[in-house]
Amino acid sequence: MRVLIFYGTTEGQTRKIAHFVADRVEAVGHMAIVVDAADAASDFEIPPVDAAIIAASVHVGHYQSAVQHVIKANCDRLAAIPTLFLSVSLAAAGDGSDLEDIGHCADRFLRATGWAPARVEHVAGAFKYTEYDFFKRWAMKYIALRHGQPTDTSRDYELTDWPGLESTVEEFLAGLGG
Repeated sequence: MRVLIFYGTTEGQTRKIAHFVADRVEAVGHMAIVVDAADAASDFEIPPVDAAIIAASVHVGHYQSAVQHVIKANCDRLAAIPTLFLSVSLAAAGDGSDLEDIGHCADRFLRATGWAPARVEHVAGAFKYTEYDFFKRWAMKYIALRHGQPTDTSRDYELTDWPGLESTVEEFLAGLGG
């Protein structure tokens, strides 16, 4: 089976997640086609595939516009195949209201695109403190402090639950059959 992994990333963690997913797809004998939304043409059409996993990260309540554009333009194609949406955010590492908020972001995104994936999975991202400018580092540290996350800005923190993501992908792929 051919599985499209289409992703949008701002700081690179979603790229890392997409390639992790592609490795899992290939490990079970399927072909993974990985496409970065930033590299896709504005008229990108989803190629003939048997399933699609779309990953996008949330920043200030919004996903990458290139991902939204491609989904809207290919909504009929996506409706015809099994799909999984990986919503990547730091809020996914939280609980309670954080998860509720990120759920609302995903719902707004799906309504705006008209896409109804078979499953939506919230995946925690990463604090990339060493890559942030002064102001973003300060803002992210403040957010981390408010949510009980790491605040040492001299290093980066990956919050992605890799075993959990692997289980999600394996379950999705098992549902594809042959």
